[in-house]
This record gives sequence, structure tokens and C-alpha cells, in this order.
Amino acid sequence: MASFRMLSVVLLGLSLSYSATVTAQTSENTDKRTEETATRTLNNGNLVLENIPPIPARIGEQLNRYQNIRSAAFRSFSADGDAIYISTRFGDVAQIHKVSEAGGYRQQLTFFDEPVGGIARQPHSNTMIFTMDAGGNEFSQLFKLDPASGDYHMLSDGESRNGAVVWSHDGSKFAYQSTRRDGRSNDIWVMDPDRPDEAELVVAAPDGSWWGPVDWNHDSSKLLVVQYVSITDVRIHELDVQEGELRLVEGGELGTNANYPLAYRKDGEGFFFTTDQFSDFTQLAFRNTTTGEVEVITKDIAWNVDNFALSDDGRQAAFTINEEGMSQLYRLDPESFAMQRVSGIPVGVVGGLTFSPDGTRLALSINTPKSPTDVYVLDSDDQLARWTFSEVGGLNTENFVEPELVKFESFDGLTVPAFVYKPQQDGPHPVIISIHGGPESQYRPYFSSTIQMWVQQLGAAVIAPNVRGSAGYGSEYVSLDNAFNREDSVKDIGALLDWIDSQPELDASRVAVIGGSYGGYMVLASAVHYSDRLQAAVDIVGISNFVTFLTNTEDYRRDLRRAEYGDERDPKMRAHLEAISPSNQVEKIAVPMFVVQGENDPRVPVTEAEQIVEALRANNKTVWYMNALNEGHGYRKKENRDIYEQATVLFFENYLLPED
Repeated sequence: MASFRMLSVVLLGLSLSYSATVTAQTSENTDKRTEETATRTLNNGNLVLENIPPIPARIGEQLNRYQNIRSAAFRSFSADGDAIYISTRFGDVAQIHKVSEAGGYRQQLTFFDEPVGGIARQPHSNTMIFTMDAGGNEFSQLFKLDPASGDYHMLSDGESRNGAVVWSHDGSKFAYQSTRRDGRSNDIWVMDPDRPDEAELVVAAPDGSWWGPVDWNHDSSKLLVVQYVSITDVRIHELDVQEGELRLVEGGELGTNANYPLAYRKDGEGFFFTTDQFSDFTQLAFRNTTTGEVEVITKDIAWNVDNFALSDDGRQAAFTINEEGMSQLYRLDPESFAMQRVSGIPVGVVGGLTFSPDGTRLALSINTPKSPTDVYVLDSDDQLARWTFSEVGGLNTENFVEPELVKFESFDGLTVPAFVYKPQQDGPHPVIISIHGGPESQYRPYFSSTIQMWVQQLGAAVIAPNVRGSAGYGSEYVSLDNAFNREDSVKDIGALLDWIDSQPELDASRVAVIGGSYGGYMVLASAVHYSDRLQAAVDIVGISNFVTFLTNTEDYRRDLRRAEYGDERDPKMRAHLEAISPSNQVEKIAVPMFVVQGENDPRVPVTEAEQIVEALRANNKTVWYMNALNEGHGYRKKENRDIYEQATVLFFENYLLPED
């Protein structure tokens, strides 16, 4: 079996809010002095809150049902195909569960304090490898699990960063990505799970790019390898495992473009991959390794291909396209390349494509604007059965709001898409602009309990734009914010504010911005440039200074980020990065700010939050600060997310909702 989900820096931008009225303040300076001494901890000392007022009990009661919505994601079929393994949360974090029939009982198999990451089941066995880190530090370790007994043990060294596990077809070994050689290089290793101490380095990454295994050929003598330099420069290599020879087959010296290997065809004649060599979009293609010929399979589809799966016997394939953020599913004949669109799939975002061991069924994780992710199974007659029914906190999903796709014109004439969620009652409504991270990511209309909560409880409209630099709209669009054009994406937010001002059902005098990671930078930059048009801003694990960020982010990802943001070692680029960094322009920020951070964040270090908070305080600005000592790049533990969401609601009640 080979399945592939497009490599991307998928970043969860946590968001939140609520409703109330602001209390009168006798003096802004008095308020600042009071806040400076207001530090307390929650959740056994793991959550530090500075300058955040006590959260009223009514807010927790308001949010309780929204905060107890669950989801379920497909991970694997069992070896006999009769059951599935999923990840879902019944306690504080997501764990592995087994479901033996459609709509059946979810049997929990793991019980860790940390969430379980990726899962790769051993062929012809139910034994699986799963990944798990500690405290959100993203230094994931590999664990071998026997689902029948629950026994597990660590296979990796306990120190390096590991993942991207790909089993050989006979299940005797697996390839994986690891930084164990020097702590920074993203190398490829091969391990026999019964002899983990004898793991072999097979690709020593020669530079700062990311290298990972994708698929073994039919006799496990060769390995498809991806090398990720940047979102517009992705290369495919083929490794002769026995000889150690690594051969570049797509991209790089052959032309700079994005090429993602997917799977070898079982007849050994070549492999499937996606590429933007022949179009502005990512197309599905097949390379014949004997003749060298490339055939583009989806040449008549003007959207990105973003998921692909091939059955174990090689007779069935399937893929999805990303059409304006929504998924469309296709079946594919791997030999003739004949394809057919599958009807009857719920309108939403599809992932986790995996064929059953016998190739007769296809598992899908489906998320719709009105329902959280659940697992479905499609049979050979295209009949869809729902296998999991995740709880929605007792809420009526019919009351949930579906987004409207709108497009607005930016400062230079560029058309920018955005999804708009509006309350059902009459406006004008206060507005929350939610900005995704990445930046090479894309807001897609996933179900969001947070957005539904804002709309239903706060009466706020939520707008999620895909500013320039977002994925999903072609290679040219994704490159429009690179290097010295970084602030052009911030200008897109200015154009969105203009659009809001033209909409009678939206209140342009009450607008807040919220975003995580790169979206956090966008929040800070928006506050720098548009404080006169904003009422509040929430920065979650955001970049406050590009130079300090590039200096302090973990070694294994520094060169990857330089490819996107620019190399701070170049004097001209360094001067530009310093000039656009929000921490150097704090005097221009004139809106209340809520900064949210995880102490163990390896991507955007805690120092990025600390320096912006310190600078804001030094300039006598209103700033709330929350830091989770047991989290990393975003909050994964429910107890921390709950408090964060409640505090965000209180923040919006105080600074966004009150009318003049």
C-alpha cells in the first residue's frame, strides 16, 4: 500500500473569542500598573497568565459544549481489513483507537499524556510504528506497538527528531527520516524493527533541505526520496538501497519546480508524482523510468492534486483535487490512466486516502463546514459508509454557519479569495479576521468549533483570507510574498479592511485580527500598519522579528525558512528583515494585544513572544500574555486550549465587542 498526503507546512492557527462589555477604567496608566503585577498560574503550574484578568465562570459555562466537540481521523486498516485504526480524543489528548465495524465502539489502545502523531502499520501484521514527542517540542520518537496486548517500546534514540515512516512491502524493514546523525540534518535511515540498534544511514542530507522516504519499489531494492528545498523547489531522487547510489530524477538541476513523489507502480515501470512543471497548478503525472517519458494525467484539471493512494495490488488508485478549498475525489486506473469523478461525497475537505489490504475499499477522513472530521469507507460500487460519529457537544449542527467564498481586489489589482462566516441575525456585525500560518498554507473551510462559537455566541462575523503567498492558487500566487515582497501580503489585509468597510452587514469600526505562527506575524504587522482600523489583536506563536527568528529557530529547519523569508546573513536582506519586523515598530501599535505562546516551541521560539511583550510593555501598551510550559507550536492539550479559548473570549469581550 502506498498513500500520500501533499507535503506542506501545515500549521494550525488556533483562534478564539466572545461577548461582553468593557468595564470603565479610571486611568489607562493605573490599569497598566495593575496589570504589571498580575501574574498567576493554572493547570498545575503549566499555564502562566500575565496581565490577564480572572476569567468569569460564565465564560467556561458558555464554551463548555463547544470545547467538548471531538473529531476522528483515519490512520490505518487492520491487516485483515475488517477493522480500522483512528486517532481521537476522549481524554486530554488524541490517542489511537480501534473500530471494528461502521458506527462501532471506539476501543482505546494507547493512554499517554502526550498526543500520538503519525502511525504506520507493518504489512501483513497489526504491529505498528507510531510517533510521539514530549511537551510539544516536535522531537518525535518512534515507538513499536502491539495493538493486541498494548505493549510498546521505543525504537529511536530518544534525542533526535524522527518521522516519515515507510515500510518495505514484505514488512522486514522501514525507512524513516531522522536528525540523529548531527541533530540538524534531515537524513534518511533504514531500520529492522527487531534490531533498532543496527539502523543504517542511507541518505546523508548534503544541505539544509528536508529529505524523506516516500515509497519502496516492488522488490524493495529502490526507494523514492523527496527533497524539499522550498514550496517552489521540491526534487525527486531514486535511491538504489544496495548500491547506495542516489539519482536525481525530477527538479533541481533539471529545472526548478515543485515535484512530489507519490508511489511506484507495481509493474516496476515507473512512478506517480505531482508536478507544476507543465502548469501553474500541481498536476498528477507518471514517469516511465525505462523510457524517461512523463505523461501528465490531470492536464485538463486546473486545480492542485493534493492526495493520492495506490492499492497494495496496484490495481486501484484514487486522488483528490483542491477546488477553491473544497475536495473532489477521483478514481484512477493505474495502467490506462482513465479517471472518473466520484459523486456523493460530502462537500468538504478530504484526507487520509488509504485502500484496504484487498483493494476493495477506500478509507477517507472527511471534514465539512458543519461537521468535524470523521472516517468514511467507500466500497467498489462507490457506496459511502460512515464509520465514526464524533460528538458535537450536544449542539445542533443545523445551526452551524457555512462560509461564503468571496473575492476582493488588493492594492495592485490582485484578486484575493476569502471565506466569510456570518451570523444569521441582522448586522452590522463585529468582525474577526483569522489569518492562517505557513505562509505557504491555505485556509480551507474545515469545521471549526472556535469559529462557530464566535459566530453563535459573540455574534461576530469571521473572515479567513488567503492572502498572496497562500498555497492552492498556483505557483505564481504562492511566490508573490517572497523575499522583499513580504509586506505585500500585509497590504492584502489593508485591502480586506477596505472591503469590510463597503459591506453594510459588517461593522468596520469593530474589527480584530487573530493568527498563529506566520499568521501571528501578520497580526503584529497588521497592528503596526492598521492600528487606526483595528480594535484588538491576538498573536499566537507568532514571529515578531525575522532576524531573531531565523537565528533561534531549530537547526533542522533554519535553511528551509531562509528559502521562504530570505537569508539574514546577507546584509541587504538583513536590513530589510529588520525594517519590516514588528518588534522594531512597536511604537506604531495602538491596539490591545493578546500574545499566546508555548515554552517548548521549536519553530517560533518563546523568545519571539517574550521580546514583543517586553517591547509593548516598555511602550505602555495594553498586552495580555499566556505561556504554556508543557506546549510547543500551538496548544494540543485540552486543558490548556480551554483556558486559552476562554481568555480569548474575555479579551474580545473587553476590546472588540463594545460599541462606541
